[in-house]
Amino acid sequence: MMKKIYFLALAMLCVCCMNGISQTKKIPVIFDSDTNNEMDDQHALAYLIMNGNTFDLKGITVNATFNGGKIDEHFKEADRIVKLCNVVGIPLLKGANSNFETIAPTLGRADFDGNEGVNFIIKQAKAIKGGKLVVLAVGKLTNVALAVKKDPSIVKKIRLVWLGSNYPDKGEYNLENDIASMNYLLDTKIEFEIVTVRYGKPSGTAAVIGYRKDILQKMPGKGPVVKEAVMGRHGKKFTCFGDYSVNLFEECDNYTTPPGRPLFDMAAVAVVKNPSWAEVKTIPAPIMVDKKWVERPNNKRTVKIFENFAINAIMDDFYRTMDNYKLVEVKKR
Repeated sequence: MMKKIYFLALAMLCVCCMNGISQTKKIPVIFDSDTNNEMDDQHALAYLIMNGNTFDLKGITVNATFNGGKIDEHFKEADRIVKLCNVVGIPLLKGANSNFETIAPTLGRADFDGNEGVNFIIKQAKAIKGGKLVVLAVGKLTNVALAVKKDPSIVKKIRLVWLGSNYPDKGEYNLENDIASMNYLLDTKIEFEIVTVRYGKPSGTAAVIGYRKDILQKMPGKGPVVKEAVMGRHGKKFTCFGDYSVNLFEECDNYTTPPGRPLFDMAAVAVVKNPSWAEVKTIPAPIMVDKKWVERPNNKRTVKIFENFAINAIMDDFYRTMDNYKLVEVKKR
């Protein structure tokens, strides 16, 4: 009898595997993004949405950084990607236009800058049972810092994964948009993982590049086809994300040789999916003073640093996901 039960269970497991049904619990995640800033945010969001076997996407929050316009423009771009990926119904909320130091004193008001996104992060963190909510932040850290400032109890419920910094070097766009928000979070107990950028170096996500020739060859027609065409930010209409990806690469300046653009944010999604696609080290949490890193070797509070990314594995998985996507589940909330 026991043998029959064993072989029946084994057979059911095999059937599940053959049908692509994961037995692993999905990762609950909020994607926090300045979506209209560059073009890596769009690819990161689409890649996340199309990894429905891995992620339980709770929602998307947006913020405004130096480029890409005010918060409405970032919201519109995120909405385009959601529609092109055919997952309408995923919560999408506006976060901060301004920065942490400006907004923090106003948190007692119901209408503070970024209240929708910030309150959503708090609500979702509190709803997590038996684990942590991954907040995957690929822009400035304003929304997350405000959420923790408003309700410090959520610190123990969040795993913060941030695409940002050239650590240990100074600079980097996401960081410089709101250094105070990063410093604030570095001095809390929130679980904090930094996915490094490192412009011009092979050890950061700047080396995870989508080459123009590959995008133009591999991306046309990829992703679900939607019935109602979506207007892209450059004035053309599209019915799938793959065609919009091609347009984004056609319209952009190329940063690399051969021509291409780093997909920084997509790499951050990838290492949440598979942490083995980067080297990870744990260090005492530093702090930034006068735009320079200051090490604190005696600091008991630690952070994780992601570096030396498996570039080929990440890019191969991105294209493979576009070919064999499984959309995240849209749940009634």
